Amino acid sequence: MIAATNAFDVDSALTLVTPDAVIDDPSTGHRFLGHAGVREYVERYFIGCHTVSKILGLRVVSGECLRMRVDFTGDFGHEVGLLKLAFGGDGRIVQMDADLE
Repeated sequence: MIAATNAFDVDSALTLVTPDAVIDDPSTGHRFLGHAGVREYVERYFIGCHTVSKILGLRVVSGECLRMRVDFTGDFGHEVGLLKLAFGGDGRIVQMDADLE
């Protein structure tokens, strides 16, 4: 997902999530649902803000969940945040929770 958003490649990002995936990002004040929501999220907050992300740390929580500490830079400046990714049985993302530190 980081590679896809850094490349501003919405279609590649969509292949990584289930059709009913949920992105919950309190920093935006929104939840994004399904492929349409993921498309909007990537287009608005990554492509629209020229966001580039760098993984600072990664921890596997379980076989279906991991947490990453991520450095975000873009038109908005610089932020560090946490991403929690939950995966379905097919290995695609079913939920992504994003929060700034």
